[in-house]
Amino acid sequence: MLDSLSDRLSETLGDLRSRGRLSEEDVNAAVREIRLALLEADVNFDVVKQFTATVKERALGAEVSESLTPGQEVVKIVHEELTRLMGEGTQRLALKGSPAVILVCGLQGSGKTTTCGKLARLIAQQGKRPALVACDVYRPAAIQQLVTVGGQADVPVYERGADADPVEIATWGIEQAKQEGRDVVIVDTAGRLTVDTDMMAELVRVRDAVRPSDTLLVLDAMTGQDAVNTAQAFQEAIDFDGLILTKLDGDARGGAALSVRAITGVPIKVITTGEKLDQVEEFHPDRLASRILGMGDVLSLIEKAEQLVDKEQAEELERKIRKAEFGLDDMLDQLRSIRKMGSLSSVLGMLPGMGKQLKNANVDDAQLDRVEAIILSMTPEERRDPRIINGQRRARIAAGSGRSVTEVNALLKQHQQMKKMMKGMVGGKGKLPKLPPGMELPPELKG
Repeated sequence: MLDSLSDRLSETLGDLRSRGRLSEEDVNAAVREIRLALLEADVNFDVVKQFTATVKERALGAEVSESLTPGQEVVKIVHEELTRLMGEGTQRLALKGSPAVILVCGLQGSGKTTTCGKLARLIAQQGKRPALVACDVYRPAAIQQLVTVGGQADVPVYERGADADPVEIATWGIEQAKQEGRDVVIVDTAGRLTVDTDMMAELVRVRDAVRPSDTLLVLDAMTGQDAVNTAQAFQEAIDFDGLILTKLDGDARGGAALSVRAITGVPIKVITTGEKLDQVEEFHPDRLASRILGMGDVLSLIEKAEQLVDKEQAEELERKIRKAEFGLDDMLDQLRSIRKMGSLSSVLGMLPGMGKQLKNANVDDAQLDRVEAIILSMTPEERRDPRIINGQRRARIAAGSGRSVTEVNALLKQHQQMKKMMKGMVGGKGKLPKLPPGMELPPELKG
């Protein structure tokens, strides 16, 4: 969603990085480009005005003029101000109480019900035992949708049909969760229009009855400045504690992500980046700022890998690498693990310095399908020991996978290169190879 903004800012700041000294004219030109980039990304005008004024003031101050690398110092200032704009520090869910109650509200069509399922899955990954309560008695099939989503997330859903009162359902559901030993209850309320005073009053009654530790407002990031207007309207009616931004994988301009925290003063706690239940994460302002500026997001990449990689499988792979037994089945397992983390472009985009390269590269996710087809066209013996694959076998594998012999040869060569690289890492002195300029590890990972 923020690719266009990232491109503009990276280009503007990239020019500053290469300069040994900066004049006031250089700073003014850069600030002007930053202002245009933010406005084109649909960031609120008042927010842009304040942001650029602060950046300019700091860029013309002593911290830049006395720096040995003034261009880098300006980039650092922009990163810090972007982080401050979206809220310094990660604001986690409160999860207080026994059980902790999370009240989820939002407009009709904002993706609220699906988001409840994603939120339950995220909380379950943290070692909690969540449950869902269906209080949307107005939208047709809303209860069934939540039951379906709960089933996919392996989380129980408490519902009493569409004829019961939402306040009674909420209190009853929390009691059921308490009896069954659930420690977090997520209450899905009906979507409403901000102009509907009766529905907003009902939301207040539900909140007063369940006394949640967190009241979260779901905002569709693709609605631009309307998302900010929605947040302000809900803030007047119900004092919510945090925001969930959905559809950050969309192609809209995405200025809401940069505007809503500054205008409402309420932190963004969770974001969703796709339709699947696992495409949800806690919001880290500093990491999103790094992505916007093309600095990557290695920490999020590592967290995704830790969630998706099976520990026993990883230990078995390490054993095979040490004994030089890395076969094509193992290679396929690694490719499938990468696929679980998202598209190739999104995974590579988290690596520092890769943003610009990706624009010029043809990153094809279908390549993983082609590799899988080739490997699955081999016999178990061939996958264990690719050295036995002669010309006749290569022709058979190519025909079976619908690919060419050239592609089969390329895959076998790639496997040999991976095997050689892994053997070298194990047999060396235990040190990672030096990363090229622009791809250094962040301080948190050094050592």
